[in-house]
Amino acid sequence: MILHTIPFSSNIAPRGLITSRSDSSPTRVNSVASTAGSLEPDSFCFRGVCSCGRRRFVEAAVATSLFPICPATSIASKLPSDNYTAMLEKVHPPRPDWYEEFYASVLNTSMQSYEDEIAGYKAELFAELKGKAQQVLEIGIGTGPNLRYYAADSGVRVFGVDPNIKMEKYARAAAVAAGLPLSNFEFVQAVGEAIPLDDASVDAVVGTLVLCSVKDVEKTLKEIKRVLRPGGVYLFVEHVAAKDGTILRFVQSVLDPLQQSLADGCHLTRETGRSISKSGFSDVKLSMTSLSSASIVNPQLFGIACK
Repeated sequence: MILHTIPFSSNIAPRGLITSRSDSSPTRVNSVASTAGSLEPDSFCFRGVCSCGRRRFVEAAVATSLFPICPATSIASKLPSDNYTAMLEKVHPPRPDWYEEFYASVLNTSMQSYEDEIAGYKAELFAELKGKAQQVLEIGIGTGPNLRYYAADSGVRVFGVDPNIKMEKYARAAAVAAGLPLSNFEFVQAVGEAIPLDDASVDAVVGTLVLCSVKDVEKTLKEIKRVLRPGGVYLFVEHVAAKDGTILRFVQSVLDPLQQSLADGCHLTRETGRSISKSGFSDVKLSMTSLSSASIVNPQLFGIACK
């Protein structure tokens, strides 16, 4: 594996709800049991190798709006899998509907300052997908803030995975706003530890502010690699632990238990960059920055890993 850490331009399951057909369009089936580098013209791979707005600390507990946005149906619930559903319930035990709705609404309304500040980095990162990814999986899609960066390309089909079903209406609204036909968008209630897609079924996996809150980082990364086609890429933005010995790291260590309780399992002290680098991707590119809007949820790690 090639590993590089570079500065990013500051301006800027079991298997199988989806399998591949000869026309390269996934089909759902039931399961049984800153860039300093550039992508190769014919490949997603970089020559070389990353924030948590998603599960903010106190900010996410204050501003909220509980007005629903264009409810819609999904075929995801029509094809249940006992196995991936069991993993969903194990990793993300059922919460009361009011809590799931409250959390989704808070996430939808409290992240604007973070998204504004990270926008330049995301735009540059996701530009690498343009014209190169037709089948995209986004894990922890939440309310869909990333869709505007990559979903408008002609022919793109997006599978959005999130354990909170109340995120769906917001994600679908974001898909429409991004110019993605709803016929090309599917929301699936699942977790990163058991992704209900077939092996080698997507060109790219997107995950932002997700690995901070999954129960098993290693298992999630294995699932990401499993569903990626050879040469496919994993694009990520994550917040990670501050440097040892700093005041920020001390504060993170003290507040980490409270953060996990208030922010849906979000950890402040995970060394996610190291986990991604050691997960077996052939090529990983990592960059790092700090955002004023992210407060104690710094630094921010982002980059691309190639299968």
